[in-house]
Amino acid sequence: MRINLKANEVVIKATDTLHTSGTDETKGKLIMTNQRLYFKSLKSGEDHRNFEILPGEIRDILFYNVLSIIPRGLDLVTSDGKKLRFSMKNRKEWCRQIALMG
Repeated sequence: MRINLKANEVVIKATDTLHTSGTDETKGKLIMTNQRLYFKSLKSGEDHRNFEILPGEIRDILFYNVLSIIPRGLDLVTSDGKKLRFSMKNRKEWCRQIALMG
């Protein structure tokens, strides 16, 4: 899986994830670079489900759990109030790295 990197952009880390938006769930990769977060769907032909998040667009980074006790992933709240949910492992490390981007 490849993404088009911008000038001076370097991939820092990537993970498999399940992105949830409302009732839609999309399997893909969450890719962190030194300039942005990028979600790329695993299904080909679903370019409309691919998106990027710039550090300045992130208002809050929240942990979310299943059944209130099982760690599951991160919710990113954008400056326009949109909530982006990502199921992932190592969420504390992702949270720390995302916070350092801003």
